Amino acid sequence: MKDILTQALESALSQLVHDGTLPADHGVPVQLTRTRERDHGDFATNIALQLAKPARRKPREIAERIQAALPPVPGLAAVEIAGPGFINFRLEDQARFAVLSAIARAGSDYGRSTIGAGQKVQVEFVSANPTGPLHVGHGRGAAYGATVADLLEFCGFDVSREYYVNDAGRQMNILAASVWLRYLGRHGVDLPFPANGYRGDYVLKIAEDLAVVLGDGGVHPAEAVLQGLPPDEPDGGDKEAYIDAMVERARELLGPALYLEFFNHGLNSILDDIRDDLGAFGVHYQSWYSERSLSDSGAIDRAVAALQERGTLYEKDGALWFRSTDYGDDKDRVVRRENGEYTYFASDIAYHREKFERGFDRMINVWGADHHGYVARVRAALQALGLDDGRLDVLLVQFAILYRGGDRVQMSTRSGSFVTLRELRDEVGSDAARFFYVQRRCDQHLDFDLDLAKSQSNDNPMYYIQYAHARIASVQRGAAERGLQAAAPDAPEIARLTLQYETDLLSELDQFPERVATAARAYEPHQLAQYLRDLAAGFHAYYNSVPFMNAEEPELVSARLALVGGIRRVLANGLGLLGVSAPESM
Repeated sequence: MKDILTQALESALSQLVHDGTLPADHGVPVQLTRTRERDHGDFATNIALQLAKPARRKPREIAERIQAALPPVPGLAAVEIAGPGFINFRLEDQARFAVLSAIARAGSDYGRSTIGAGQKVQVEFVSANPTGPLHVGHGRGAAYGATVADLLEFCGFDVSREYYVNDAGRQMNILAASVWLRYLGRHGVDLPFPANGYRGDYVLKIAEDLAVVLGDGGVHPAEAVLQGLPPDEPDGGDKEAYIDAMVERARELLGPALYLEFFNHGLNSILDDIRDDLGAFGVHYQSWYSERSLSDSGAIDRAVAALQERGTLYEKDGALWFRSTDYGDDKDRVVRRENGEYTYFASDIAYHREKFERGFDRMINVWGADHHGYVARVRAALQALGLDDGRLDVLLVQFAILYRGGDRVQMSTRSGSFVTLRELRDEVGSDAARFFYVQRRCDQHLDFDLDLAKSQSNDNPMYYIQYAHARIASVQRGAAERGLQAAAPDAPEIARLTLQYETDLLSELDQFPERVATAARAYEPHQLAQYLRDLAAGFHAYYNSVPFMNAEEPELVSARLALVGGIRRVLANGLGLLGVSAPESM
C-alpha cells in the first residue's frame, strides 16, 4: 500500500507542477512514513512543509492542494490534514487485510522486488589469505557478505559473489617454507621452527600428505638449511629477516619445480578446506579469482603501464611509486620494489581495474576493519586510471571477539592458537553463527557470546525468532488434528481480526517488503534481523494473550489461523535471507 500511496502523491505533485502551483525544479522527493499512533491514520507525509519554501506558499495551502489533486486510491478511507500541513492517510479495514492475500499469492517470494532493475553487482567478500583455516573473525565477513548478496539478489540485482584468492606473495611463500620445515621434521631433520612461520596443526597435516607423495625427495640436512641464515627472534635476531631468508633457502635447495610442489600443495589443501567450510556455512560463490592470474595474464603490467601513461608514477630509490597523495591519500605508495617485484598494491590496482572491465555497475568489497588504510589508496588508483570510484563501495567489518564462559578467546593464525569457523559451527550451529554475526551493524565491534548463542531462552534472539515459527507450526498441527482450517485470505471472516494485536501484526507483515528493500539498499542485514525480532515479539505476545482454538467461534479461529500462517511465511522468508533455518519444532 505504501508504494501505491507514494505513486499517488507523485501524481498529485506532477499535477501541481503542471498548473503552476509548484515550480518544476522544486527538488523535494516524496517521503511517506508509517504513523506510530493510530489516531494519526496509517501513513503520513510532511511534504507540504518541505515544499513551502520553493513554492512560496503556506504549508497548509499546499497540503490542501495536494489533497485535491490526489487520484483515487483503492482501499484509502480518508486523507486528513493535520497541524501546520501534515497529510495523514487512513486505510479502509479491508485494505489492511490485503497483505494476507499478497503473502498467499507470493509465498516464498513475498518481499521480493525489482528495485535493482537487473543492475550487475559484484560482492567480493572473505578473500582471506589461504594460509590457514578460516577462523571466527573471517566468519563475520562471510555471514555479512553472503547476506548482503542474498538481499540484493532478492531485490532484483544481478549479483556475482567472488572470493579473491591471494595465491601469490610473501605470506604464501612463508606458508610453503613452513610446510617444508614440517616435512623435514617428519623425516627426522631437527630444526628450530621460525618465530614467524605458520605453526598450526593443519601445517603438520599438509606436510604429512606431502611426505607420502614426495617420499624423501625434498629432504636436506639441517646444516644445509641453516647455513648462513641470520638469527631468529628468540636469539635476538630479526624474525622477518629470518623467515624471508628461510623462504630463499627453500627455493635454493628445492629448486623451482619441487618448491612449487610445496607451494601449491599448501595452497590447494587450505583452499579446498576453505571452500568446504564456507559451503557448510551456506556461503557459495560464482567466482574464485586468482591473484596469480593477474600476473600470468599481464594485467598488472597493463595497469602499471596505464598509470605510467597518465603521468602518475615516479621513480625514487630504485622503486616505482604511485602519486596517491594527488588523489587524497596520506602518502604515496610503492607499486614496484627495488628488486623489480610488484607490490600487493599493484595487484590490487590491476584487480579493481579488471572488475570495471568485466562491466559491473557496482562493486562491493567486504573487508576486515584492519584494511581501512587500503580504501584511500585503491580509490586514488581508480581515479588516476580515469575510472569512477563512486561505483565502488568498501564495507569494513569490525572484528568478532569470541567469549566462552565470560573469558575472551585469544586468536593468532601464525601461532595456531585460534578457534576455527568450523569449530564455532560445531559448537553453536550454523544458524546461530549466521544470525549472531549479522545482528549488529558491520562497523560495530561484535562480542560473540557462545553461551548465549547456545541457550534456548528468550534472551537468545535467534532462538526467539525460530521458536515463533515453530510455535505457529505447532498451532497449525493442532488445528489440523481438530479439523480446523485457515480461512482463505480474502474470505469474509478475515474481517473478524479486529484486536489491536491483530491489526498491529497485519501492519508488521505489510512492512516486510519495504524493510527488505531498505536493508538491501543500505547493505544492513541487521535491519532485517531486528524486524524479525519485532515480528516474533508481536506474535509471542498475541499467542500468550489470545485463545486460538475457541471452538465456539470457528470463523474467528479460521481467521486467526490465516493470520498466523502469514506470520509463519514471513518469518521463514526473513530467516532464509539471513541464512538461518525455520524449524517446525523445537
